[in-house]
This record gives sequence, C-alpha cells and structure tokens, in this order.
Amino acid sequence: MATLLRKIGLIRLHNRDTEDPKHHHNHRGGGSGQQSASLRGKGGAKSGGHKPQQQQHPAASAGDASPGPGKGKGKRAVELAPRDKPPQPAAGAAGAAGAGGPRERAPGARAGPGLAVAAAAAGGSLVPAARQQHCTQVRSRRLMKELQDIARLSDRFISVELVDESLFDWNVKLHQVDKDSVLWQDMKETNTEFILLNLTFPDNFPFSPPFMRVLSPRLENGYVLDGGAICMELLTPRGWSSAYTVEAVMRQFAASLVKGQGRICRKAGKSKKSFSRKEAEATFKSLVKTHEKYGWVTPPVSDG
Repeated sequence: MATLLRKIGLIRLHNRDTEDPKHHHNHRGGGSGQQSASLRGKGGAKSGGHKPQQQQHPAASAGDASPGPGKGKGKRAVELAPRDKPPQPAAGAAGAAGAGGPRERAPGARAGPGLAVAAAAAGGSLVPAARQQHCTQVRSRRLMKELQDIARLSDRFISVELVDESLFDWNVKLHQVDKDSVLWQDMKETNTEFILLNLTFPDNFPFSPPFMRVLSPRLENGYVLDGGAICMELLTPRGWSSAYTVEAVMRQFAASLVKGQGRICRKAGKSKKSFSRKEAEATFKSLVKTHEKYGWVTPPVSDG
C-alpha cells in the first residue's frame, strides 16, 4: 500500500511539473483569459509560428488582453478591412492608360484649345443656319400680311404682282397721285394708267428697308434719279422703321412725286430708254453717302 501511494504521488508531481504554468494561470483567471489566449493562439498559427504582433501594435495587444464590450468585433473588423478594399490598378496598367487610353477630365478643368475650336466650328455651322431660317419665317409672315392688307384696300391705290412667283420680289402699280398735280395731267395725256415700281425685300426685312426703284414710265424730277432710284430718307437704313408698311411707303412716294414736281419724260429717244437696276443701285448708294455727310432736308408739315 505504501508503495502504491508513493507511485500515485509521483504521478501527480510529474503531471504538475509538465503542465504549462500559463495554462494554470489562465484557467484560474476565468473566461476572459481563455478568450484572449485563444485569439493569440489563432494569431500565432496564421503568422507561421512567429511572434505575435503585440510588440509592434501596443493598442492591439491591449485590446486582446482585456476585451470589453464590442472590442472583440473591432479586431475582427481590423482583420477584414484590407480584404474589403477594391483592387488597385497596377503601375503598368496606369501607365498604359495614361499613354494611350482615354483620359477623364477632372471636374472644373478647362477644355483644351482643340476642343474649343471643334465646338466653335460645330456651333458656327448651326447658328447662322438657324438664324437664317428664323429671319425667313419672320419676313414671310410679314409679307403675307402686307399682301392681305393691300388686297383689302377699297380705293385701289396700289396693286401688287409677284415677280416669278417670289414672295420677296414685288412689282407694285401706283394707280393714283394727286389729281391736281401736273403729273396726273401727264398720266392722262399719255394714257398712263399706273407708275410701275419694283420692290425687293432683304433677308432681314422688316428690320431693314426694301430696295425700291421706278420701272416705268421714265420720270423726271420728283426725287427720281438715274436708273429709277428714289431719294427718300425712309428707304435708307437710318430712316427706316420696321413699323412702316408697303402701303405707307407708297403713299409717301406719291406725295414726294408731287412735291418734287415730277413729270413724265416726253423727250424723243430719252423717254423710251428704260431704267436699269444696276444703275439704280449705284445711284442710290451715292445719294445715301451724300446725305449721310450733309444731312437730310425734312419739308415742313404744311407742305405734306
């Protein structure tokens, strides 16, 4: 029996000497010590037997030694954070994209001169076309209204014929002038039923005046010049207003003929010579320059 008791005592002493002292200490320390030891054991296994990282990261070591509420999850988040990051492009790929790939322009960065020139070229071809289309629409609507208003005139003061069916080229017949004037007597004596004029409307009509000239008969005086050009301030860019109508312009012209003592030319040979547009345009440009230099003379209201 004594021998058996001695053997049992020796076995207990042997087991106590061979056991890990830390194991006994942690076992006596409670559940928190076991949890920290297990975490350290996992960290050591992943590092391939090397020393834990407590010495390099004191904060992490302190957290492992005494994990509080939520601190154990923080370590897990720290371990998973590097895995959640999106993969970064390699240096070679970045260099290739910078060399030949598409480049993205940072917000607020200014476009290069090449892009600006291209945008200006594209806009330059579109803006004039849209503007021209708008001007054509405005001019067409205005002239259509003018034709309707003239057709409703009760006194048959003027009548209009389109040249080659063009809405922008009119032949206007002036049927009446002051019946007390010498011009009206000339018209009766020569069996002239009307004075024929031509009006062409520019692209920006009614914001610019039409070009107006006399076609027949050949007139003298009455502010009618070479080629059939007409000397009237309201037919110039300076004197024109978009509020003027064709009817109003023709009434003003009829008054100017009478005021200027206009007559039908009856001289042999000269009366049969027709006016030309080219001569009328040159004469009109010359008189506009002259009046811009010396001014226009406005007759008193009593003279009409």
